[in-house]
Amino acid sequence: MKLLTKPIEKKLRANSAAQDGSKSFNAVVKFFDPTGASSWYLSELDDNNIAFGVCDLGMGMPELGYVSLAELKSIKGAFGLGIERDKYFDSNKYGLLDILKRLKKGDHTI
Repeated sequence: MKLLTKPIEKKLRANSAAQDGSKSFNAVVKFFDPTGASSWYLSELDDNNIAFGVCDLGMGMPELGYVSLAELKSIKGAFGLGIERDKYFDSNKYGLLDILKRLKKGDHTI
């Protein structure tokens, strides 16, 4: 599976270009490790393919941060499975700060 479709990439790049430092954008895409507890809710993607959003490595300490798409693509979990895009994630429904708050409370139903 491709991590990014053209429409998702276009929205992520538009958000990056419009960023004003407020971190108020909604998550456009969710990636997850199908064999682990890690997930990434991303709102922006810059020209160097560095994404910004909520990064949750499944250790109970989610945070706002940056992640390289190349790094995500290189991850191989159990059985050699890579990171996947959540095809059922409701794009632009949740703000990054809302996601962060929910994850910190242990709510992973996003």
